[in-house]
Amino acid sequence: MPKGQQVFDAASLVGRRIVVTGGARGLGAAFVTALVEAGATVAFGDRLMHEGRALIESLGVLGERAHFAPLDLLDPHSVNYFFAECAERLGGIDGLVNNAAITDSGGVGAADLSVESWNVVMNVNVRGTWLASVAALPHLRASERGSIVNIASDTALWGAPNVIAYVASKGAVIAMTRSLAREFGGAGITVNAIAPGLTEGESTAYVPAERHEHYLKGRAITRPQVASDVVGPVLFLLSDAARFVTGQLLPVNGGFALN
Repeated sequence: MPKGQQVFDAASLVGRRIVVTGGARGLGAAFVTALVEAGATVAFGDRLMHEGRALIESLGVLGERAHFAPLDLLDPHSVNYFFAECAERLGGIDGLVNNAAITDSGGVGAADLSVESWNVVMNVNVRGTWLASVAALPHLRASERGSIVNIASDTALWGAPNVIAYVASKGAVIAMTRSLAREFGGAGITVNAIAPGLTEGESTAYVPAERHEHYLKGRAITRPQVASDVVGPVLFLLSDAARFVTGQLLPVNGGFALN
């Protein structure tokens, strides 16, 4: 081994500096918690100020490695300010989890969806993912081991009805992942996406009971999906164990939709 070469666990996130958007609750909070437990330092942003601060408090001593800042993906200035603050607080950025998203049109058919609702969903889920990735780019490039994980959805794989704006936005995130992987690959930055299925929790409370049942019966693994099912793949894609994996989509849904 060459003199001075660092020895490390390929799957370790100890010392990594990770940013999570939409980290105050739901899957985002699960990612933040798992990352600090894995030894990373995390900065996360959200519009939910009370929930963000409460998450820091709930982490106890681990909260010393977590930082919360307001983030509004509808406002490009907020995005740029957030990433500048994150880079300063963390001393750089090694990884980004583009988790923040909204549904806003759940239960509304395509013919009844308003243009305003469509635009809000697209601006947060698609434009916001693009803006966040670009804002993080110089810091990820400087890291020399940068990774982006975009949170898509398996609704884009099977065409869930009555959430067309959300489904279309997540399909765009999947396509964007492949394009960004090629653009950012020259800087050694990996860009991948996961597509979770319906995950039990506060963020899916609005989903009709029959949709929950549809997922439960359609999975190869016939149990409810929980946040911890999604955490492992995200941590893997942020780690050095996945340094040669890029532009890929990983469905994480118990075999409901097969890629």
